[in-house]
Amino acid sequence: MENVRLIVDSSANSVSDSERNLRVVPLTLTIGEENWLDDDKLQIGDFLGKMEASREPGKTAAPSIQRWLDALEGCEQAVMLTITSGLSGTYSSALQAKEIYLESHPHAQIVVVDSRSAGPELELVLEGIEEMLKDDKLRFADLEARIAEYRTKTHLLFVLQSLRNLSLNGRVSPAVAKIAGVLKINLIGTASVDGDLEPLTKARGMKKALRELVKQMANMKYQGGRVVIDHCENEGDALKLKEMILAEYPDAEVSVRPMRGLCSFYAERGGLMVGFHN
Repeated sequence: MENVRLIVDSSANSVSDSERNLRVVPLTLTIGEENWLDDDKLQIGDFLGKMEASREPGKTAAPSIQRWLDALEGCEQAVMLTITSGLSGTYSSALQAKEIYLESHPHAQIVVVDSRSAGPELELVLEGIEEMLKDDKLRFADLEARIAEYRTKTHLLFVLQSLRNLSLNGRVSPAVAKIAGVLKINLIGTASVDGDLEPLTKARGMKKALRELVKQMANMKYQGGRVVIDHCENEGDALKLKEMILAEYPDAEVSVRPMRGLCSFYAERGGLMVGFHN
């Protein structure tokens, strides 16, 4: 199944790649009256500066149905992978695009997957799908079930150095966000089964937070599989975390990438997201 097109939204922190037959569909980010398209032209530093200077809560918008249709154009088989429906309407817009596309391409085969996650876990699922597509015996009709099974073995953890944006958006109280900032308390969390942000624990200082991340990975049965670390303007701590993981699991394959706009919006400057496969 070499001709299956992979389509993912920009929450995956991935980039379009013709060699992977991968297309990335951007979300839209809004701060005040200004809108940004989360594509490869977005300057993350400038965007973060505007977000940090604003006293208003920022907003995100799912890709339009037309953007999904543009990504589907010309393909007969596709897998569309989206950010968790618990944070965005992106999954819904992808489903609508699928139905519209099938009206004019009735023989096309399209699978739409709600990742229940974001960031590096989506990249892991994409890599898993690419491996599945190399299996000549796998029928497209069985692909959705195989992806669902694979997703039970991938996980997401994150550490946030700032809770300001979550406070502005009503997810934590302003008082808690302020105290956390003053005391340099970092929040460690995960993506819940329902795809929401689920706090796990707190750590004072980044050094302790990184140790806690490795501990939480072990608690989630990590045994040395593939790891993707995405960072928001914090490559230094991402590389430290990579070293810590390799010290415990020398055979692990660990890569470090910068976040794109959507994940930077939620993680804020200094944040890390860690996707891993058991």
